[in-house]
Amino acid sequence: MEIRAVDPSQYEAAGRATAGAYAEFAPPGDAEWAEYLQTIADVGARAERMLVIAAVEEGRILGTATLEMEQTLGDDDAELPPDTASLRMLGVAPAARGRGVGRALVEACLERARAAGKRVMVLRTTERMEVAAALYRSLGFERDPARDLDGDLRLVAYRLAL
Repeated sequence: MEIRAVDPSQYEAAGRATAGAYAEFAPPGDAEWAEYLQTIADVGARAERMLVIAAVEEGRILGTATLEMEQTLGDDDAELPPDTASLRMLGVAPAARGRGVGRALVEACLERARAAGKRVMVLRTTERMEVAAALYRSLGFERDPARDLDGDLRLVAYRLAL
């Protein structure tokens, strides 16, 4: 498995893999979730503004993660403190789960953030994404309730000192 910046020729496949990872959490018929899945699938739009990395095996995209360092997507946070990076939209294709893909993507994001001089990594996940939360905790992330976001879908925050 290779971890690298997603190649423009693979934006569509990367979007399918990432959206596929989130689809199981979407309530049937929920228009807001349907719109969010479209946003997640639009890897090209994110890659124009920030780093999107992919786990690739034999040319297939297994999963992706988006790393906000200099600017944000603007949907959760308008901006980040200068010493902070944010992990966004980590997703592993259902067929590739249980193989360490998510861990490898998070570790690659942590390495890139450290190399860029960041001192803190933050992220948010939903309460339903229990496997993701367990992964983050196993990597040393701690809950950061002050950054939780409440809405139709409650997002719980985590942070890790780099």
